[in-house]
Amino acid sequence: MRRTFLFFLTVCAVILGPIIASAELTSTIHGSLAQGTTNPKPKIEVYLPKQPDRTEIGVVILPGGGYQGLAGHEGKDYAEYLQGQGIAGFVVEYRLGRNGFHHPAMLEDALAAIQTVRNRAVEFGIDPHKVGIMGSSAGGHLTAHTVTAYVDYAKDLRPDFGILCYPVIEMDGAFTHAGSRRNLLGDDPTRELRRSVSPELRVNADTPPCFIWHTADDPVVPVENSMLFAMALQRHGIPFELHVYPHGRHGLGLKSNFGWEDSLVRWLGELFK
Repeated sequence: MRRTFLFFLTVCAVILGPIIASAELTSTIHGSLAQGTTNPKPKIEVYLPKQPDRTEIGVVILPGGGYQGLAGHEGKDYAEYLQGQGIAGFVVEYRLGRNGFHHPAMLEDALAAIQTVRNRAVEFGIDPHKVGIMGSSAGGHLTAHTVTAYVDYAKDLRPDFGILCYPVIEMDGAFTHAGSRRNLLGDDPTRELRRSVSPELRVNADTPPCFIWHTADDPVVPVENSMLFAMALQRHGIPFELHVYPHGRHGLGLKSNFGWEDSLVRWLGELFK
């Protein structure tokens, strides 16, 4: 069944600084929407590179925060870095469990952002066939969920690539991050629901290429999450690049000396050469 997304853009004027626009994003799909105790409107912040430096690549960015908050260093910081590499960044302020929202609200917002960016590709100076999605921690789960579950909505919502930074993946096993699952699904989700939002179980032949990184001794989200997803990609013949660094706390973002961001830019260049 095809499901329709509607978007209402409220700020179009260019402002000083890297953010050129802020857009309210409201998704309406067939069937009932997840209801929350409050009704914040999902938004995206747009970061465009200078004209001569543009690669025509766009990245929808989903900050982490356990589905209860949004970490700025996994949103704005990524966008500004990518902007400096000629890549457009779109930071999504998606709905959260702390406001009473649960699945599928977050997935709807991620898919709505993909469609918004593609619909405005000419305006943003990007190629609609070079639009991917990036997330860290719980945002990494939402990224993995988006690149596998888009088929539940429409095939043309498929991201062209996924970037997963120390992602939460498993939602029904020994390596599950309990807080993220609770904020995503509520207190007592059924096993069927838990498995339906476990991206490693949903990888298929149409899943896009992925770049993944994690630290081996992550004390919050075990590295097995990334390994499970990578193994699922391998089983289905999906191209991926996985970096596992020996040591590092959870939530590092760009505050590491691993050079993962350089590897990412190289990987994107090879993907679209």
